[in-house]
Amino acid sequence: MILTRRQVFVLPLILLLAACASTTQEGATGVKRKQLLLLPSAQVDAMSLESYRGELSKASGAGKLNTDKANLERIRVIADRLIPYVATFRQDALAWQWEVNLETRDELNAYCAPGGKIMFFTGIIKQLNLSDDEIAAIMGHEIAHALREHGRERMSQAYAQQTGMSLLAVLGNVKPESMALLETAAQLGLTLPHSRGQEAEADIVGLELMARAGYNPAAAVSLWEKMGQANGPGGPAFMSTHPSGAQRIDGIGALLPKVNPLYQSAKGTRSKTAPRVVPRG
Repeated sequence: MILTRRQVFVLPLILLLAACASTTQEGATGVKRKQLLLLPSAQVDAMSLESYRGELSKASGAGKLNTDKANLERIRVIADRLIPYVATFRQDALAWQWEVNLETRDELNAYCAPGGKIMFFTGIIKQLNLSDDEIAAIMGHEIAHALREHGRERMSQAYAQQTGMSLLAVLGNVKPESMALLETAAQLGLTLPHSRGQEAEADIVGLELMARAGYNPAAAVSLWEKMGQANGPGGPAFMSTHPSGAQRIDGIGALLPKVNPLYQSAKGTRSKTAPRVVPRG
């Protein structure tokens, strides 16, 4: 069957709509946006795991993996308290093979790769002099990225964008200089705002996770105040993939009335000894 030009354009749109879903339940904070998920989860997880294992191997070879035993134990205890509550958003995440590791590195960074592979850098803990509540705010945020499969979504988005641009070039007789403008417009109008939306979602879900685990959600405010002081004034939020510090703090402040009851309830029922769900190396 030979497709008409219109059919060639419409077919990808139908496929995109069919690939829209939400990876998580809403929880108390209500993240329910549909996501574009074109790529198989297993494929993205395998790629991410390979990258994560490479990071571990490199850090271990340099003698920088899990050498700060005190802070390693701190982040693993915090993970033990947070992870049981991932079931609020997706039950299958309880069966992920969770890991928590600490690399001696000056960067102010941490991440959670798909499938529950958490990595913290010592720089963010030491340079910001983080409390346990502030570490929980970071970890909850990074876990939220994994629960929402934001990496898979970004890869799917890039794939769809590339496919769309190729169709325009082939069928639309678009000049090279116009293609460059279209790509810039796509980045500013689609990629960057969407990434800011992902960051906001991770703040929302992460805040609920830490509150349910008995960590004070107000610590997310002090965390981002510290981050702002460490990073200094950044560029305009419009050109960034992250919300500005002020926007982030305002958003968190607006959510505190929703999550504070969860925190107060958790404080009254949480046992002093958390179950160990993270393997100890």
